[in-house]
Amino acid sequence: MSAWIAIGALALVAVGLPIGMMQTSAMIRPSVPEQGKSATYESGEIPTGSARVQFNIQYYMVALLFLVFDVETVLIFPWTVIYRSALSQGASLAAVLLPMLVFIGVLVIGLVWAWRNGAVKWVKSPLANRRKTERQDT
Repeated sequence: MSAWIAIGALALVAVGLPIGMMQTSAMIRPSVPEQGKSATYESGEIPTGSARVQFNIQYYMVALLFLVFDVETVLIFPWTVIYRSALSQGASLAAVLLPMLVFIGVLVIGLVWAWRNGAVKWVKSPLANRRKTERQDT
């Protein structure tokens, strides 16, 4: 039971110490409310416009595809390390190769699906489209 007392004491210290430090800081620090403190600081530049900017969904899609194929690489690497040793220990080629081919096949199907749905097709900005039509008109 003494191990649980030590864990409880550690949890109490872990929660109590930061709360105590924040309370002490709130009591000691001077409070000077002014409008400049609530303004957004942009490296000395005066902010213009709203902080709420709508990003293109393509950034999100590219990030997701990157994560999927990054995780794929992490999962394929251990397989490549044990491939030769598994064959030398008597495993059949089909038993070693088939699971990885199925895994890569699922990933290829996912990539084709994303490609067909336009996830990897970059959308041009309206300004670029306008410039393109202006060049074609002249």
